[in-house]
Amino acid sequence: MNIDCSGQMAIVTGSTAGIGYAIALGLARAGAEVLINGRAQKRVDAALRALRAAVPAVQARGVAADLGGAAGCAALIEAAPRADILINNVGVYGPKDFFAIDDDQWRRYFEINVMSGVRLARACLPGMLERNRGRIVFISSESALNIPPDMLHYGVTKTAQLAIARGLAKLTRGTNVTVNAVLPGPTLSDGVVAMLSDTAKQQGRSVAEVAAEFVRTQRASSLIARAASPEEVANMVVYVASPLSSATNGAALRVEGGIVDTIA
Repeated sequence: MNIDCSGQMAIVTGSTAGIGYAIALGLARAGAEVLINGRAQKRVDAALRALRAAVPAVQARGVAADLGGAAGCAALIEAAPRADILINNVGVYGPKDFFAIDDDQWRRYFEINVMSGVRLARACLPGMLERNRGRIVFISSESALNIPPDMLHYGVTKTAQLAIARGLAKLTRGTNVTVNAVLPGPTLSDGVVAMLSDTAKQQGRSVAEVAAEFVRTQRASSLIARAASPEEVANMVVYVASPLSSATNGAALRVEGGIVDTIA
């Protein structure tokens, strides 16, 4: 299977590290022009250097913009008025007791996890439909289906992404534009590694071992019984963003190791 995204412009939000960077790297290796996004210019520049070192021939640029508000989304859209591929990856997460989550935190999660994708899709989809070519992918989560009681605000936003992706897909009927969602499970992204590092050090174990124990105890239905790597998630996303996925539209595609215990 030869995944070829050459000649296509790809925006990957929240792509300075973790799953987002792995997706950007995968698309670059497939020949796409890539736009890196993050909140801090320093992190954007570092990600660009790493991307160019890994794929010397890549056409890449970066935009530092906080997508947690309309102004940041507008800045990104102004810098990249055309996109053939839009990967809505940016997001925030973290455990918190439901009764301690105030309105401001609910709004913050909704603005970043949901409205960033809404705003960017609203800007990019018309051009895709006009050119009769395009891919939009929302990076949701298995938490969209298995709402975690200790991250209820996160789970709700991930469920919302599924609804938005499915609804937008209906707007593409009869075209060569597709909109899909990808649902990762526990993944050894930079944020998760940082979160587990202290525990791993205290217990004299590797981060991978601590993550695997978390999966076995907190996500016991997992069939792979471990956390995925960012690259494993990115492999699915790059395929869905490519011309090879032309018959996949309006789908919620799982990369969660079998945690969700349903057939369909």
